Amino acid sequence: MKNLSAYETVSRIAAIYHLDNQMEGQPAKVRKMYRQANIRPLVEAFFSWAKEIQTKNQLSRGKTLDGINYCINQEVSLKAFLEDGDIPMDNNATESALRSFCLHKHTWKLIDSLDGANASAIIYSITETAKANNLNPFRYLEHVLTVLKDHQDDREYSFIDDILPWSEKLPAICRSKTKATNI
Repeated sequence: MKNLSAYETVSRIAAIYHLDNQMEGQPAKVRKMYRQANIRPLVEAFFSWAKEIQTKNQLSRGKTLDGINYCINQEVSLKAFLEDGDIPMDNNATESALRSFCLHKHTWKLIDSLDGANASAIIYSITETAKANNLNPFRYLEHVLTVLKDHQDDREYSFIDDILPWSEKLPAICRSKTKATNI
């Protein structure tokens, strides 16, 4: 029963993901209506099925039962995406953005002060924003630091608009995916 339940769980969740992926790129209003009509019945059936398994004690202790119990305990949160087309089904995008941060946590040993932690947070924020805007983080950061150096004594900051990651005025090298310069 254990393997069958694990397979059934994955199959049901995969069907929900498959349907939700059909609406990728659609406006939030359209996604919400689609979710209400097509995905909500699958989600409701999943939770009914999971509660039945839990109630009838059909699983012995194990990871599948732990996962089903977690789903039931988080039902309201897990269903939130059905009520708003802007809410993603999962937090995979957030986890992906944080992955590089977590992979480099061994370097945190070098951050031994509040100022060091603040500086690291700023650098991570800038590089992740650059990535989100399809920029080469290294070239973008190099450009930003060069511009800031040239304006360090300025009292007027309108130049900042030109170095924001979404600015059309960024040099092409910032959009390059390689580290080679265009010299």
